Amino acid sequence: MAAQDFDFLHYINRRKAPESGREEKTGFGEYAFAGDLRVLRRLDRARPVRIVVEATVRFWKAIQKGQLLGSSVKVSRRQFPHLHDLVVECARTLDIALPTVYVTQNLSSLNAGTYGTDDEAFIVINSALIDRFDDDELKFVIGHECGHIQNNHVVYHTAANFLAQGVISFVRWAAVPARVALNSWSRRGEVTCDRAGLICCLDEEAALRAMMKLALGSKKLFDEIDLDEYLGQLDDLNDGVGRFQEYLASHPYLPKRIKAIKMFAESNYYRELIGESGGDPLDEVDRAVEKVIQVM
Repeated sequence: MAAQDFDFLHYINRRKAPESGREEKTGFGEYAFAGDLRVLRRLDRARPVRIVVEATVRFWKAIQKGQLLGSSVKVSRRQFPHLHDLVVECARTLDIALPTVYVTQNLSSLNAGTYGTDDEAFIVINSALIDRFDDDELKFVIGHECGHIQNNHVVYHTAANFLAQGVISFVRWAAVPARVALNSWSRRGEVTCDRAGLICCLDEEAALRAMMKLALGSKKLFDEIDLDEYLGQLDDLNDGVGRFQEYLASHPYLPKRIKAIKMFAESNYYRELIGESGGDPLDEVDRAVEKVIQVM
């Protein structure tokens, strides 16, 4: 497929947020983590990322899209109507167009993902996740994936995923610097999308259950865990050599994500959504979250 099928510069100019601040952002949720937007702007200027993103779009259109359509079942009013209703609810909450969602057969892995391009994005949910999650947990997961769509993450998110799988390794010289840059952004993008998930379910406990199940595959572990003690692991994470492994990871370590979502739940933005007063200004929360998720 010809390279000109995807105009990278047109893409970034269309989706770029203005530099002037939170209230004037366009193309992003008001709740979006400021660190996500800041690093996205850096990606726009990185040539290795540009090359990998262009390769990702070509690979997606030529191969991966067909594999998805051939191995999954589309969610609609006639197929999986209850799941469809949850997707509709999340899309309305975030004020986005109804996304295309597929269920793929996987009875062991609790996972979901968003792939494609910003013009043609697909949410894929493993069947095991649907079997084991209640409605509020599903809304957190669906809302998280809708957050990728609302916040213009899809192309970069897909590129990071393909790099991790090694499926676009033919751009060898660009792969390592692009992976480091994309993962640095992706860890911050996950913070934004965890917020989107919480906004969709409006249940902090359900959001934490869903995160623990996704990471650990067990409801029992969540029922038995002491969150204060668990979050105490953050000190060991920040001091240990594990931070070097996280440097190449696309998601923050789970204790950091949990800490970040709990901090967002105490913001004035979220408290207003649930009909409560008070809370910390979102800009202050963003600065505190940046310290939590930083690796180096």
